[in-house]
Amino acid sequence: MVKRPIEIVVLSDIHLGTVGCHALELLQYLNSIDPKIIVLNGDFIDVWNFRKYYWPESHMMVLRTLLTMMANGTDIYYLTGNHDEVLRKVSSLQLGPLFVRDKLILNLKGEKVWIFHGDIFDISIKHAKWIAKIGGKGYEVLILLNRMVNWFSVKMGREKLSLSKKIKESVKKAVQFIDNFENTAIELAIDQGYDYVICGHIHQPKIRGHENEKGSVIYMNSGDWVENLTALEYDGDEWSMFRYNEAEFLKYERIEKQMVARTKSKKKVIG
Repeated sequence: MVKRPIEIVVLSDIHLGTVGCHALELLQYLNSIDPKIIVLNGDFIDVWNFRKYYWPESHMMVLRTLLTMMANGTDIYYLTGNHDEVLRKVSSLQLGPLFVRDKLILNLKGEKVWIFHGDIFDISIKHAKWIAKIGGKGYEVLILLNRMVNWFSVKMGREKLSLSKKIKESVKKAVQFIDNFENTAIELAIDQGYDYVICGHIHQPKIRGHENEKGSVIYMNSGDWVENLTALEYDGDEWSMFRYNEAEFLKYERIEKQMVARTKSKKKVIG
């Protein structure tokens, strides 16, 4: 696959080590791009729900791919989240092109970009961590159930649905689970003079602008690789949202195979 050159890629909530992680799809995406910087914005490895008996080869391949990208000149910033908060003990660590941080501030063509996971806004994490951990385990079970339901739905010719999204939305409305997450990030970013604020954590990919009497900011959330399979990309001029589409990747793979076959045929004729 021909790799797309990208200045910056932001990925969050990959949750390696859990059954919900779409590692194979992530591998396809990583193998399709050539970024200068990758920002892993929290919950890359799910330490909360990690089990010794569950670490598929595809999850290891994600790590190997990232190591290869670093060896080829890509800088990787690992920003800590709540599911990998143990790394906050070493959040000033640097190993060559790998940087472990709690937040990242970039200056892109005179515009200030503030990147962090976002669990600091989550009331359930701050005041009742044990509730959040129980919720994390239940979420994994829900993902498995959702896959089973969707298998039957597709067989019956119906559309796929997300049980976890529906349940999370109802729970958030009932107990204010995120407590106006986006508005809090936006207001704080404007107060501190940032032009962009990028978060993860809530698994809701979004790009939206906001303006008030104090100023304006563009809020972005890179989503996740459990439900939405999304990433933020910066091409040197503007930000955009990447959404994984299996059909598109299969199409490009077929085209590349055809091109390789034609090249081999030409070589045989010349030879």
